Amino acid sequence: MPLLAQPRGVAPPAPAASAAATVPVSATARRVYERARSQLLQIRTLLKNQDSQASVGSGFLVSSEGHILTNYHVISQVALEPERYRLQFETTEGQQGALELLDFDVRRDLALLRADPALLKAMGAFSFRPKDQPLSKGDRIYSMGNPHDVAFAVVEGTYNGLVERSFDSLIYYSGSINSGMSGGPVVDEEGRVVGVNVSAMFFAQQMSFLVPGQYAQALFERSRNSKPIKAAAWPRLREQLLAYQDELSQRFMAQPWRAAGHPRYQLPVPQEQFFRCWGRGTGADNKGLDFQRSQCRMEHAVFVNGGMQTGYLDMSHEAYDGRKLGAIRFARQYSASFRNERLGRDDRDRTAPFCKEDFVERDGLPLRAVVCMRAYRKLEGLHDLSILVTTVDASTEGALGRFDAKGVSFDNALKLTAHYLGGFGWAAKPR
Repeated sequence: MPLLAQPRGVAPPAPAASAAATVPVSATARRVYERARSQLLQIRTLLKNQDSQASVGSGFLVSSEGHILTNYHVISQVALEPERYRLQFETTEGQQGALELLDFDVRRDLALLRADPALLKAMGAFSFRPKDQPLSKGDRIYSMGNPHDVAFAVVEGTYNGLVERSFDSLIYYSGSINSGMSGGPVVDEEGRVVGVNVSAMFFAQQMSFLVPGQYAQALFERSRNSKPIKAAAWPRLREQLLAYQDELSQRFMAQPWRAAGHPRYQLPVPQEQFFRCWGRGTGADNKGLDFQRSQCRMEHAVFVNGGMQTGYLDMSHEAYDGRKLGAIRFARQYSASFRNERLGRDDRDRTAPFCKEDFVERDGLPLRAVVCMRAYRKLEGLHDLSILVTTVDASTEGALGRFDAKGVSFDNALKLTAHYLGGFGWAAKPR
């Protein structure tokens, strides 16, 4: 899911009414909802020995055998702490029943559940829009779910294609997905699933994101006969994350660096295939330290639990010109910039960082480099990598770079370190 977006299903229900439940919809939207309402479900995470809700989301029936699709983040508490939580569904008519977890796809934020088919008899099931019938920009589509635990609702919106510069495919939906709608279906005018509600953009109107329906269909077909997951699913989660980080690392390192445009230094700037880059600098009338900053980051991350997202890359650099300050004042501020970088600490999910510092050369350019790694406690073999690099060739000029990779293997951490350091060099060697 996007880093700048909020998953729509993990928070406890809010008392305020949902805007999605009150906005007028078209006759087509009403028809689509009436046809689908019996196959819509609210997915509740309850405390193991109480009926108190820990979180709510939405889901939808995809078979007569009681198979239900939703988001992974809706059921993550049960997947990782089954001794503390359990799952329950509720239909649009108020019928309730227990759910079991069959499988999940953490990369796509999807989960497959199953209820006792006798409890959902004759309710029907959603079908999926065929892959050979793609939507066009501007097509009307309809999102359904239970926003804020208020009532089941339908939200009419527009298909706007896939999100650009996203590592994994996400549909850009012009419609309001509210908390509690995560995992609900988004359908075309014939009621066929085209996507699954997953998130909405912070501080924006009518900007929501959907997991393409093809991935939900693939999970259902792959795992419909799986045995229920009874134990904490950390091993399965680890397996999926290891496969994901390997693909991400290989695709990233296969891309050449772009030029930073600095007159003195060659600095690593990624291609924007799945990054977004932003820059800023000091004004022309600045009388102190001049700097230019560039930051590039993935807006896609993998949700693990309510306190941890992983599986993304982030990098930045700052170029400094301190000729107006002089060598001593520049050295003081330049060193402070390096010391201000935070590298994490010991917490419940990761160990404290283990760091190694050394002086290296790239293309004859002397660099000071610090490489740190933090291990994941419950995901053996995965680490967070942080690299800090500063140039140390001049008394009043310099550049500081930072690279972070969340959730990578030890081998890929070494390769990513070499790749990042290889992006430094001279743009033009001083005479």
